[in-house]
Amino acid sequence: MPRLELRRSVRAILVDEDDHVLLCCHDLTSRGGPVVWAMPGGGVEPGESDLTALRRELDEEVGLALRDDPLHVWHQEVRGPDYADGHDGVINDYFLIRTPRFAPRGSWTDRQLAAENITRFRWWTVADIAAHGGEEVFSPRALADRLRSLLTDGLPAEPIPMGL
Repeated sequence: MPRLELRRSVRAILVDEDDHVLLCCHDLTSRGGPVVWAMPGGGVEPGESDLTALRRELDEEVGLALRDDPLHVWHQEVRGPDYADGHDGVINDYFLIRTPRFAPRGSWTDRQLAAENITRFRWWTVADIAAHGGEEVFSPRALADRLRSLLTDGLPAEPIPMGL
């Protein structure tokens, strides 16, 4: 049986003082995909720890410097060729970060963001995510329910496993 190649990524659940979450818009329509709202973050490079990768990704995409090590709250594995070019699926590890609201502006240029299909950022309420009726999708798909649980039920003792 062939070995699966899964892309390892880290994502930040950035939550402000009013429980709004910052999401990045990834427009994948030019290659036949959807428009996806997802947490900032990205691939773990060879030799990087998850937290080193998370710090780098947050600097590049939104300009947030982490002072402390955030809590690992979700672990997602999705298999299928449609989730990461050149891979058989993805592994996303999500870390919760409480932060005052800020205007996202990372070290990357607009051209570098566009090369990653990132077109804009937005602070969302859980209610806005749940009520969103457009063709755009959220990652993970049950994001509103997951966030609501995280914000009302408290922090998990260990990362919660998730699928799509």
